[in-house]
Parts: sequence; C-alpha cells; structure tokens
Amino acid sequence: MDNESQLLIKEAPINSILRLVMNDQNSKNALSNKMISALMDAIAFANDDNSIKVIVIASKGNVYSAGHDLKEITQARKGPDNGDSFFKELFRSCSVLMQAIVNSSKPVIAEVNGVATAAGCQLVASCDLAIASNNSKFATPGVNIGLFCSTPMVALSRNVHKKNAMEMLLTGDMISAQKAKEIGLINNYVEVEELESTVMQLAQKIASKPSLTIATGKKAFYEQADMTLSKAYEYTSEVMKNNLLRDDAKEGISAFVEKRSPNWKEE
Repeated sequence: MDNESQLLIKEAPINSILRLVMNDQNSKNALSNKMISALMDAIAFANDDNSIKVIVIASKGNVYSAGHDLKEITQARKGPDNGDSFFKELFRSCSVLMQAIVNSSKPVIAEVNGVATAAGCQLVASCDLAIASNNSKFATPGVNIGLFCSTPMVALSRNVHKKNAMEMLLTGDMISAQKAKEIGLINNYVEVEELESTVMQLAQKIASKPSLTIATGKKAFYEQADMTLSKAYEYTSEVMKNNLLRDDAKEGISAFVEKRSPNWKEE
C-alpha cells in the first residue's frame, strides 16, 4: 500500500523523530475508530522502539482533524441499541488514545495545519507541545449540534485557563492560532511554509537530550499536576534524587563543570 492511500502515514524516522501523518482527507481526518486504532498502534510502536525519541502528529489537507466522524455516528444509530454500545466504545477508545499520548515516555508534538475541532482540538490539547500554521483555527463546537464537547473538555480544561475553556465550550466559536497561543492551547504559530521545518527543529532539539531524563521528567510533570503542593514537592524531590543517581546526571554535570559537550549513553 502506497503512502497516499494509507489512513495514517508512518514516515521513516529521521534523527530519532517519528512523524505520523493523518491522511483521511475525505473524512477531514476524523478520529474514526480506524484512525484512533491506527494512532494507538503507532504510538505503541514508538514506545517500544528505543531509537525513537520524539513523536510528531501531523496531517494532510486543510483540516487537521474535525473530531469524531459524524457520518459514522449517524450510521451507528441504526443499530438495535440506537448506537449505545458503539458510542460507549468510541469514547472509551478515544479516551485511551489521549491518555496514551500523555503517558507515552516520548514527547508528542502536534503539527497543526488547518482546522482542529472537537476531538481534533482535544488531540492538540493532549499532545505535550503544539505548533500551528498561522491560518489554523480551533473550536469545540459540539454545543452547536446539541452534543456538548465533554471529553474534549478534559484535555482543554487542563491546558488553558478555565474561563477561556468555558468560552470555547459554551459558544462553540472558532478561535485563531493567535488566540490559541494566547490562551495556552498551542506553543506557537508560524507561516505555513515554515511549519514542518519549525516542528522538526523543535523535535530535534528535544531528541538531542538524554531520553531517560526526558521520560522521567514528562512522567513527573503530569503526575505532580494533580497533587497538593506538599505532595508534589515530596514526589518530585524523590524523582530528582533518583535522577541524580543515574549516569545521565553524572555525565551532564561533569560535562558542565569540565566545559565540554556531554556524551549521553542510553541506560
């Protein structure tokens, strides 16, 4: 199967960076069951491959992802249970995907070119970092069709200020890349022509760091976020102590003191 006919293109890793490109343009890169499954498999593959240090989730077409496939949802209503079992599995699997991104030991960067709505916006919010083209737009528009974006709300509310999240959820309005950066949904936006190179430069910078240290820090970041202040300091103090005992920290500190470049070795 050639790349252009694949639902999700898994490009050959370059400099320890794996680019996953959503390629279901007829369905606006919807997070259908098949797309969710393909992303899950690709992330699991990356997690098991020590040569991969950063994951990028990009897309083809002018829509990054329109969220769940409404045609698929409408078809499911024709089932004997009016779609109940299908809807339950759809939201379960989508939630598992979003958690897999957060729980992956590899940093995940959303490379957003175009519109990201509903679960597509949720995907952007779930990634560790997000860079968009300057003409990209974002929305959680479920309220406009009688379906509040409750699962996208989970990722959205954990990444942007509550009042900004509520405004997006209650109005369903589209926001610009500039506004998305302002409220913390994305890290930055650039010209379309510069998007891929900007993302790859960022990914390469991260990939040049010791992977075990990155994995340790990413896990600790999300773990401490839900703790009380005292518990967070207790937990991260233990994480730092254990980190300090590893070869990465020993080499990094020695290199800094000796004014040389560190020689990272995978543990």
